[in-house]
Amino acid sequence: MQLEIRPDPADVGRARRWARSRLAGSGIEADEPLAETLILLVSELVTNAVVHTGRPAVLRLSLPCADAAEEVGVRLEVADRSGRAPMPRCAGDEATGGRGLALVDGLADRWGWSSEGAGKRIWCELDRCGGASDAARAACGGSAVTYDGLAYEAV
Repeated sequence: MQLEIRPDPADVGRARRWARSRLAGSGIEADEPLAETLILLVSELVTNAVVHTGRPAVLRLSLPCADAAEEVGVRLEVADRSGRAPMPRCAGDEATGGRGLALVDGLADRWGWSSEGAGKRIWCELDRCGGASDAARAACGGSAVTYDGLAYEAV
């Protein structure tokens, strides 16, 4: 599944709506922590592509099938046409931006990036176990992440 993203900040909201609509057939309920984390990560990575490249991008989601027997994870990718490497920043207390990659690092189970032609692909993965009950999440090693004084549950 993929969505073409225009270099327009309004497309960030469109990307979130698109991702939410794809969750319905995946077996991931919209109110699960996994779904909420996925939507936050979509927002962060698409915002980075739109704001920092000023070029079109492609959002891709790999979601489990609703009847999947295994606890399959979720993979999110954003490919853009900028060769600039993603650069985590140290945002000051008064900064209104610069925390996106730190959130991705804190919330995703894995993330990275690679060059792709004249551009790059940034990806992150969430383990499906994170969408389980509190007890199951604890068994999978789930924990809270604190970043800049705010607590985020890592799923």
